[in-house]
Amino acid sequence: MSTDLERQVRNLSARNLKLTEMLKASRDKLKDLNAQLEFLAEPSSTYGVFLGYSGREAEVFTSGRRMRVKVSPHVHDVPVGARVRLGEGLVVVEDCGFEEAGTVTSIVEKIDENRALVTTTQGDETLVWMAEPLRDSARAGDAVLVDLKAAVAYEVIPKTEVMQLALEEVPDVTFSDIGGLDSQIENIRDSVELPFAHPELFREYRLAPPKGVLLYGPPGCGKTMIAKAIAHSLGGDGSYFLNVKGPELLNKFVGETERRIRLIFERARELSEGGKPVVIFFDEMESLFRTRGSGVSSDMETTIVPQLLTEMDGVEDLSNVIIVGATNREELIDPAILRPGRLDVKIRVERPDREAARDILARYLTSDVPHVGDIEDLLDQAVDKLFEPRPFVELTLESRRTETLTYADFISGAMIANVVDRAKKAAIKDHLSQVSQAGVTAEHLADAIRAEQDESEDLPNTANPDEWSRISGRHGERVISARILS
Repeated sequence: MSTDLERQVRNLSARNLKLTEMLKASRDKLKDLNAQLEFLAEPSSTYGVFLGYSGREAEVFTSGRRMRVKVSPHVHDVPVGARVRLGEGLVVVEDCGFEEAGTVTSIVEKIDENRALVTTTQGDETLVWMAEPLRDSARAGDAVLVDLKAAVAYEVIPKTEVMQLALEEVPDVTFSDIGGLDSQIENIRDSVELPFAHPELFREYRLAPPKGVLLYGPPGCGKTMIAKAIAHSLGGDGSYFLNVKGPELLNKFVGETERRIRLIFERARELSEGGKPVVIFFDEMESLFRTRGSGVSSDMETTIVPQLLTEMDGVEDLSNVIIVGATNREELIDPAILRPGRLDVKIRVERPDREAARDILARYLTSDVPHVGDIEDLLDQAVDKLFEPRPFVELTLESRRTETLTYADFISGAMIANVVDRAKKAAIKDHLSQVSQAGVTAEHLADAIRAEQDESEDLPNTANPDEWSRISGRHGERVISARILS
């Protein structure tokens, strides 16, 4: 009997323990369900942009309107422009940091420490508040992320518009790297280097330094290299070189090109504040600043040219900013830009003659380059080959007189550099195949010159005879037709 009772007690105890565990699990489950119900019953949170503190309250832009709300005691030191979460009763309960997406705009100018005028890609201008991280770092021309509804700019896009249009690194090209242009280089040094090197003498003599230099002449003759050498000579690592890519400056939206020109000059003024020389280089200047009224449709130059003139006249007080322009169509540039007081110094960069061509060859084919024979003989033979009277094109002038141009009339520094590169590649190939002894030979140079000339036969445009005057650098009677002489 007692054994049965003990068995029943044990069974009841086990059942009681199991029921207790089930009851505890049910209570925990019920507690979780109640917590979920409470969570689901809570009102939805909303987000806003923090605009600043107003006493113990906060100014927040949310749901398309500006509101003054309470701040949770657990939230401290929210920066202006940050995204905040608003709980029940529109209380700021969390600082969520800054937005990582938005509308990209460009800063036109900073109005004061807290505000800036920005423009969208459509040309609309808006006055916005600057988030705290931007107040010291942002500058005109920077691309910034903006919440247009809240009118707050909160992040700078790393690569600015000015940086895309103008490269600031100082070139490593020196005047000694340029061959065949000794007289032009001397003229440039007298006009540009002296005012920067001896400003006190210019002040004593009441002589204003030139504002700008125009380098003009046929393509490939060293204009861009001279501009880079100017920047290098004005202070080496201490100078700045804004290389403005002319065609990329153009924009189809009205007023956008003018705004970009303003940004470039604003950047130049910023860089020059420390007393360092700044060179603004406009390559292919005729693509931007054509004579007003010469346009076929849009006549963009009627507003672009005055903008440049305004900026150039504004450079007057900046003794360490100089403008350098390069073009092979100087006749297309507006005369107002070329007048004295703006681009004061005008230097024509001609095609090289025999002496200049030899000087350029010597820059690229030096004695330390593997070669066969005497280096001076190689240079002389290459020059003779370059200037041999091989007819290239026959021009018919307006008076019906004909004129024959040879390949020598189209020699340029760029062509000579390419000839030497061709000869070096041929020497390397022969060396690898063991066809000849190592080094550049006279045959390599002659073959390279012939190949360069033969390639030129297919490139010229005979449909526009005036192009030949530009390419060859000749001036005078108008060309009415051109015929390639095979």
